[in-house]
Amino acid sequence: MKALQDMKAMVLAAGKGTRMRALSDRLPKPLVPVAGRTLIDRILDHLKAAGIQKPVVNIHHLADQMEAHLGDRVVISDERNALLETGGGVKKALPLLGDDPVFVINSDALWTDGPGDSALKRMHDHFVSETMDVLLLLVAREDALGYDGKGDFLCDVTPDKAVPLTFRGEAPEAPVMFGGVMIVKPTLYRDMPEGAWSNLLIFKQAAAAGRLYGLLHDGAWMHVGTPEAIEAAEARLKALGAA
Repeated sequence: MKALQDMKAMVLAAGKGTRMRALSDRLPKPLVPVAGRTLIDRILDHLKAAGIQKPVVNIHHLADQMEAHLGDRVVISDERNALLETGGGVKKALPLLGDDPVFVINSDALWTDGPGDSALKRMHDHFVSETMDVLLLLVAREDALGYDGKGDFLCDVTPDKAVPLTFRGEAPEAPVMFGGVMIVKPTLYRDMPEGAWSNLLIFKQAAAAGRLYGLLHDGAWMHVGTPEAIEAAEARLKALGAA
């Protein structure tokens, strides 16, 4: 495993953000400001603090705006011709990512770090290549502001140990959900199809091999998917003194 500052990262920023309604007609979702700073800039701040330089960012919706905003801070994976979803987006960017484990981050995940090490450092320190193909940052459902789902995984997780994951399946609910940040081995994508498909296929493949793990986030986490969620996230950040 490479040192944290030597890892590569990709931010998934190509989606149309349709739940943002009219706002998405004029503004890419990653450029939505929350407490005066865009969603993607907040993610880039986390990566910069970890020492990770020039992350890959994929673009599709209102791509010119994205390029103008990002400038030379990132490496662009251009999906103007076709939206490839999460898995297809990573697959297209493989030449930019190399073969070593990389961070892949959803652009609508907004988080603050806990009292100790940052979430990215904690994930790096808990990733074990010999036993893991994917390590997901997990969030307890009751702590996930803006999340209205039923949870993703059945497991007992703590912030100090990565554990193997079991999907919720037919269970009515699960205690934790995927927080939009992961470490994954790019080699998992090599034999996957071209075109549009979800990272869920990678998760299921890793789970079937017993190599899908999760680590519980120990800070605040917010999903900013709707206009209403922006206001809620700003209130949470203000309360935390992190706006």
